[in-house]
Amino acid sequence: MDIQLSGIGMTSARTRDRLVQRLREAGIQDDRVLDTIRNTPRHFFIEEALAHQAYDDTALPIGHGQTISQPWVVARMTELLMDGGKRSKVLEIGTGCGYQTAVLAPFCDELYSVERIRPLQEQARKRLIRLGLAKVQLKHADGGFGWKSEAPFDGILAACARPDIPSDLLEQLADGGRLVMPVGDDRKQILTVVDREGDQFHTQSLDAVRFVPFQRGVMR
Repeated sequence: MDIQLSGIGMTSARTRDRLVQRLREAGIQDDRVLDTIRNTPRHFFIEEALAHQAYDDTALPIGHGQTISQPWVVARMTELLMDGGKRSKVLEIGTGCGYQTAVLAPFCDELYSVERIRPLQEQARKRLIRLGLAKVQLKHADGGFGWKSEAPFDGILAACARPDIPSDLLEQLADGGRLVMPVGDDRKQILTVVDREGDQFHTQSLDAVRFVPFQRGVMR
């Protein structure tokens, strides 16, 4: 796959500024997150044929029945995860094309990302390396199990929905840590935040969202 870092309009400051303005108007308040969205080349993570839509606030297909999340969702989840302080060690469930990974990377010292679909993971790895984000640790595995050997994590972000939150992920959340993921089924999904305090888990249900379902097993 020929990954393009530039193209007509793709590096336009005006194009990216318009996206950031839309996100701000839609309620994203963290300037650090908005700056990261502005500086992350979203066109780099999608097929060239869709590049003209790269800075629209919409989800786009990336193959294998998966999508790159709309920028508002990426910004909102990042903002929620980082609210209340730095998350030094973060686990992402669902690397996908690597866009959310690239947005998260500047906010943490260690970033671990799990993807169940091998071709997506391999493409994401190439993109992240070309963007200078080789420090991100990638794993081809069933994300429902998290990454036990590297736990605990200060933050966990899951970019896929299921009716409940896997107990493995809650167990891998550090004391004082935060998990952000969509919870629900095909009819209704709610962006959910879970904060851990000792053995207690405090849950907040926030925004209505639409994600691909959380699937088990791996694809090669």
